[in-house]
Amino acid sequence: MSEDLGYGWQGELLDLPAYLKRVGYGGDLAPTAGTLRALHRAHVTSIPFENLEIMLGRPIVLSLDAVQAKLVQRPRGGYCFEHNRLFAAALERIGFEVTALTGRVTLGSAQLRPKTHALLHVRPPDLPRDEPAWLCDVGFGSGPLEPLRFVDGEEVVQDGWGFRLQRGRTVTTWSPGTAGWEMHQTMEDGWVQRHTFALDEAFRVDFEVLNYYVSTNPRSPFTTRPFTQKFSPDALHLLDGTTLTVTRPDGSSDSRVLAPEELPETLARDFGIVLEDEDIPRLVAFTQKL
Repeated sequence: MSEDLGYGWQGELLDLPAYLKRVGYGGDLAPTAGTLRALHRAHVTSIPFENLEIMLGRPIVLSLDAVQAKLVQRPRGGYCFEHNRLFAAALERIGFEVTALTGRVTLGSAQLRPKTHALLHVRPPDLPRDEPAWLCDVGFGSGPLEPLRFVDGEEVVQDGWGFRLQRGRTVTTWSPGTAGWEMHQTMEDGWVQRHTFALDEAFRVDFEVLNYYVSTNPRSPFTTRPFTQKFSPDALHLLDGTTLTVTRPDGSSDSRVLAPEELPETLARDFGIVLEDEDIPRLVAFTQKL
């Protein structure tokens, strides 16, 4: 076996049949734009976003074995680095050209924020080089349902949910060739910039470094409270701490505050996240301190 130098996504090590069963996909596996759209939708609507390992006192491990064990073999989810680690391996295994990117989550803020989000730049192998590639964003938790083309200003509506990619500012004055992009999403009050990113290739080792910060730093939003999301064509279910919010494509939403003891049942019912028996009291105890 040759030495692993850290390039690529180890698609040859993926249990592809198990992954396809987990996301409920039984369609064509030719590496085409149609397959990419269908796989993206299947992944986003099947595997939830969640940070619960941090609440349970365990590290987020990004080895392919660990990610498969958690997101594929167990009824659990993960956050962006786990989702895109898995999705990149699947796409690579099928035959797509996959390049990882990292982004800054803004959610409408003009303040410069650190790179804490992972995305994928994907190209079907037979796509002409003068045709735009696709942005895959399966690890944000609230869509998009399908990938977006790298076409400046193109707006798409997916089952009522609106998204737009557009060119942003050049990242630095000393690297003018590094193109900046922005993703925007329709919210209740209109278009909101969701995150910014550059076409600057990232690798597995970069995921490891960013993952360590996001999962351990007390200033990270993911170390302070449970945060889970499940996205579907009909609704976005979001659990932030003990507040459960259901948002629909038209922007309407309903929220209620749960008792900590309600969380395990809510996670199983609304998010498809089933905790091990020994983890239930640990999560309840954590949320009782919020």
